[in-house]
Amino acid sequence: MAIKVYGTALSTCTGRVLLCLLEKGLEYEIVPLDLANSAHKKQPYLSLNPFGQIPAFEDGDVKIFESRAITKYLSRKYKDTGIDLLGSSSLTETTIVDTWMEVESHQYNVPMQKIIRQMIVNPAYGIASDEKIIEEELEKLGKVLDVYEERLSKCKYLAGDFYSLADLHHIPYLVYFMRTLKSSFITSRPHVNAWWKDISSRPASVKLAENMNF
Repeated sequence: MAIKVYGTALSTCTGRVLLCLLEKGLEYEIVPLDLANSAHKKQPYLSLNPFGQIPAFEDGDVKIFESRAITKYLSRKYKDTGIDLLGSSSLTETTIVDTWMEVESHQYNVPMQKIIRQMIVNPAYGIASDEKIIEEELEKLGKVLDVYEERLSKCKYLAGDFYSLADLHHIPYLVYFMRTLKSSFITSRPHVNAWWKDISSRPASVKLAENMNF
């Protein structure tokens, strides 16, 4: 039975899952949802994700929601397919990957989510952006990126010298962010910029970005 991803390529959370599937070279089917009519807030979708958010995921009898849980599942179940995204060669490497995945979720994602909503999503739907929120969240993001700059001055990728989920999880939001007038937050930090150029040029990343257009 084919892997199914319920969502849309415009969604950064769905994008994490699609990017992982692309990196692993796995076949999958995207099941679109009528978000305009709140299909994700109704049955039968709520049986897949009771919180009414996207994405949801099916792999045979396995049904999962939450994008980061899905990418971990894919990386574990299909560890011998495509690239190793978990740093599986040692407990130390795996733990460092886990650490930077936590950083992405709790430090980077929080301000970035608000910035992208204000700068990309709201304008796409004719909603005015709140400049105060943008400036406040950019200040927070800048502090996070300063930590990244220091980290990436010592290693090529966040978890070490190998590409992993710790890097992959950042890509969907950065695709949108780099299209804004605030992209200098990345380009002005040489090590962060080199990292972004590297991870965004991967074939899977390029393919994902092609479908992320509001």
